[in-house]
Amino acid sequence: MIVISGCLIVRDNKVLMVKEAKKKCYGQWNIPAGHVDEPEKITDAAIREIYEETGCKVKLTGVLPMITVIKENEQKLMVRFTADIIEENIKFDTEEILDVKWIDIEEIKNMPKEQLRAYNVNIQFIKDFEANKIYPLEIFNND
Repeated sequence: MIVISGCLIVRDNKVLMVKEAKKKCYGQWNIPAGHVDEPEKITDAAIREIYEETGCKVKLTGVLPMITVIKENEQKLMVRFTADIIEENIKFDTEEILDVKWIDIEEIKNMPKEQLRAYNVNIQFIKDFEANKIYPLEIFNND
């Protein structure tokens, strides 16, 4: 199983999003996230991925319900944390990311499917956030 960890960062009803440069999803917007490396903690991976993809430093505040996706005989566990930005310094590797910007939640929910990577997954994370399905970080026993 592959674990993908990231953060849904919301401020003033806008989500910090990245525009993908990877060939398989070129030009699609996405919630910043990436693979958890061995033996990395899921929480640490989320913080690292946000920094790598946006240049921002964050503090995790909660976790949304997890989603399992099976695609091409590969199982992925999608974990998205909520987070607050503690240092906003937008910078990114143009080999991986084309753009980083704050996008209004309603605009994301109204995007055509081809503009939003993993459309159903990202929309579900946003719906869970709006429904306040945010759980304490203590569900991860990282001691």
